[in-house]
Amino acid sequence: MAQQRVIFMKNFRTIWIFASALFLVHGPSATLPVRAEEQVIVTYAGQSESAGDMWVGIEKGLFRKYGLDVRMLQVRNGPLVMATLATGDVKAIFPAASSALSATSGGLKISCVASSQNKLPRELVARKEIKSLDELRGKTFGVQSIGGGLWLQTMIVLESLGVDPEKHQLKMRVIGDIPTVTQALMSENIDAAVLPYSFADIAKRAGFRSLADTATLKFGYQGNVLCVSRELAANAPDLVTRIIKGVIESVVLIHGPSHKQDVMEVLRKNLRLAKAEDAEASYRVLSSMTSLDIAPNFEAWRSIQRIVSRVNPKVGQVDLNQVLDGSFVRRIEESGFLSEMRKKL
Repeated sequence: MAQQRVIFMKNFRTIWIFASALFLVHGPSATLPVRAEEQVIVTYAGQSESAGDMWVGIEKGLFRKYGLDVRMLQVRNGPLVMATLATGDVKAIFPAASSALSATSGGLKISCVASSQNKLPRELVARKEIKSLDELRGKTFGVQSIGGGLWLQTMIVLESLGVDPEKHQLKMRVIGDIPTVTQALMSENIDAAVLPYSFADIAKRAGFRSLADTATLKFGYQGNVLCVSRELAANAPDLVTRIIKGVIESVVLIHGPSHKQDVMEVLRKNLRLAKAEDAEASYRVLSSMTSLDIAPNFEAWRSIQRIVSRVNPKVGQVDLNQVLDGSFVRRIEESGFLSEMRKKL
């Protein structure tokens, strides 16, 4: 484990130079006065509504209420997200649970403290000649990385539909983030993909077929999660608490009918959506997937751990009690803050 962490640290300069070319900064315009007391850089990978609650919190000034100037930096994939935290150069990350577990199995000491994402509003979209799940046999799915968030979502959906990737001889091809995977599907470089409603709608307008809507499926899930180093969690609990409060306020705003157009505009800009109906679908995804049940969900993580163990057996040995820290949300709950926020819903 120690050796794995050394590798993280040793290679980080090269990784950072490479990743910096891929960074996408999401935050208030540089022309606006910065009132925040402390800057917090949060790295993430997937370019989808999974980052939506953070984008909304940043662009609507909700983190600034807690003395924070939060900026999102996009990198290419989950391993790069974890590498940015390994050096201590960023204070927080927003990875998929699968990426967090894989990095922990390699020796990285992290605390995952909150996630507002407990549902997976997606569609399994395939080429138009594929008319049933059984016809997926031998076909190729697009993912961002093996073991990453989109891969995890794909595996969860397939399992819930009773499709065994091994028995169906499915292939997982590393393509890129969700917009890139969508384009690969429409170019017929892959046969199928699990996409959020917004991108699924784009593919369906081009003649592709939806084989399943995940809203009808039942499974334990927790999406992108706010994680920090264990050292930061121990030494700067107030900072972590303030970030979580900003996320909570973002969720309340997302669900407020009077803010729908504002949220749609945030999503349209960050996802580069050209059509109004795509922004509407994107809002439907974000409002469906987020809630104030933000405490780490051990049951969902156990399911995720089991799935990720198929490609990384060491993940099965990870003690979730060493990764998931529900104490921050518990204290926020006990303070009455969450109760007040629920009233606003």
